[in-house]
Amino acid sequence: QVQLVESGGGLVQPGGSLRLSCVASGNIFRIQTMGWYRQVPGKQREFIARITSSGVTNYADSVKGRFTISRDNAKNTVLLQMNSVKPEDTAVYYCNAIDRVSTLYWGQGTQVTVSS
Repeated sequence: QVQLVESGGGLVQPGGSLRLSCVASGNIFRIQTMGWYRQVPGKQREFIARITSSGVTNYADSVKGRFTISRDNAKNTVLLQMNSVKPEDTAVYYCNAIDRVSTLYWGQGTQVTVSS
């Protein structure tokens, strides 16, 4: 089992920055890919970014050039640096992890609100 705990959400003004953190615990040696998704009420959860154990990254077009995902394997942490945020970035952000047998784990989510 893998447990994921997100932090760093909050209220930010348009054009501002925020950094989300996700710490993994449990059977962390099994983790391969970690990523971030977001969800607004009434919509499906949306892919934002992912990073493999070797550091390969992928981003959704909606955040490319503004958000950066990074990973600290020594601290079992994945970060999402959010710059130039927009009101449409408002959502609950979820961290996820996929292990070597393709089991998917989710964190509890952290709210990000972009508003002036």
